[in-house]
Parts: sequence; C-alpha cells; structure tokens
Amino acid sequence: MSHDAHQKFYDELAQEWDLMFTAEDLERLTHLVDQLGVKQDMDIIDLGCGTGILFDLLRRRVGEDGTVTGIDFSLEMAQKAHRNFPFPNVNVVDADVTMLPFRDNSFDMAVSFSAFPHFSDKCKALNEIHRVLRPGAKLYIIHLQSSKELSEIHHRIGGIVAEDILPEAQAMQKMLNECSFADATIEDHPGIYLASATVNK
Repeated sequence: MSHDAHQKFYDELAQEWDLMFTAEDLERLTHLVDQLGVKQDMDIIDLGCGTGILFDLLRRRVGEDGTVTGIDFSLEMAQKAHRNFPFPNVNVVDADVTMLPFRDNSFDMAVSFSAFPHFSDKCKALNEIHRVLRPGAKLYIIHLQSSKELSEIHHRIGGIVAEDILPEAQAMQKMLNECSFADATIEDHPGIYLASATVNK
C-alpha cells in the first residue's frame, strides 16, 4: 500500500467528508464520548482526526484549560479541521501517527475514530501513541461498524483502501499487549467497534 496514495485519496475526500456522517452517527458518537471519562483540563490527542468530527464533543468536555490536538496525514483534512474549529483549546497538526511530533508523556488520553485501519504501520503507530501518552492514560479506537462490516465496506470501495482492515478482537488484544498497553478490552459486533487500553509504563 502506498502511503502517498492514501494521502491523495483522503485529500480528495476532505471537502465532502463531513457529509458522510449522519445526525444519528453524531448522536451515537456523543453517547460513546460520554463513556470515555473525559475530564476538565485533560490534554487529548485525536489520531487521524479527519475534519474534526470529534473536536466539538471533546473540546467542550476538557474546557478552556484542556486541549484537543488533532493529527492527520492528509493536509486537506487537517486544514479543513483547523477551519472548522478555530478555538484556542484546539490544535491541528499535519503529521503521520507513526512519527508523532510531540515529546514523551504529553497527553492524558488518545482517541482514534474511523482511522486505525489506514495507519501505514499499526504496531509502529501504537508504539508512538504509547510514547506520547502519560502513565495510566487511556487509548480508545472507535468505529461505528464491526471489523467485519468495515472490511466489507472497504472491499466494496476498492482501490487503495480495499485491504485496510480493523484487527478482530483477539488480534487487536495481542497487538496492544505487545506495544505495552495493559487492560485491553475490545467490543466488536454489528454497529460498533470499541477498543480500549491503558498505558503501562
């Protein structure tokens, strides 16, 4: 899979990306974010943030003294996210999750919505995420489809995303454990994929 081709694919989708999410999707996301334990003053990193679908949900919960930092390897997505959410507690960086431009122990929580299958090297990405999270911080990987449903969608779309998959529960648990995350739990059934794990260091 060409990394540059993935970037081009998402650059071209950026202008229409927001239209792909329905009011029902946003309601379900609100309910999911309510369960993540986001607190005032937290510094949260949103990995593969796209146009900032989660930003408003997160920034309101962390408050003025917290921050939400979005990362996306698509410059067009990152620029649109910045335009959509020009708030003092929201930052957007055009960067690759496998090479995060942040110091160790910078964030209290990491979320990745509808992005993990497209990471070029999932193990390298998880190691980088672990590095920038503080001890005891949580990682959440969220999709509004099961791993099976998402594989079918990507296969139907074809092209550059045809082989972009979400690891099934057992494989994801193994991957998280190997990258020094602890207490991994994975919910994977029709309409939801939610993996969570805690930084162990």
